[in-house]
Amino acid sequence: QVQLVESGGGLVQAGGSLRLSCAASGGTFSSYVMGWFRQAPGKERELLARVSWRGLTTYYADSVKGRFTITRDNAKNAVYLQMNSLKPEDTAVYYCAAALTSSQYATNYPYWGQGTQVTVAS
Repeated sequence: QVQLVESGGGLVQAGGSLRLSCAASGGTFSSYVMGWFRQAPGKERELLARVSWRGLTTYYADSVKGRFTITRDNAKNAVYLQMNSLKPEDTAVYYCAAALTSSQYATNYPYWGQGTQVTVAS
């Protein structure tokens, strides 16, 4: 069983930047595809970005492409989400998740962090 803990959320003004971190323990971190999701009130949880085992292949949702960057450091058992040019509509709870198979669907990620709140003020 792998445990995931997010950090780095908070309040930021529109146009600003934040970097989210996800620390993993248990399991074999390098065996997992890692993803970042977010969920706003009343909306479905959506995949924002994912990164392959070695960190060489990435995927981004159209809503964040060009603004967000996902990276991983297997030596540190960590995955990061750099968020630039933040908009009020980016306000949500952000989650990191781990899966054995690459997917855009939350149901295919069995391991989740507790979430961290990101609030973007206009």
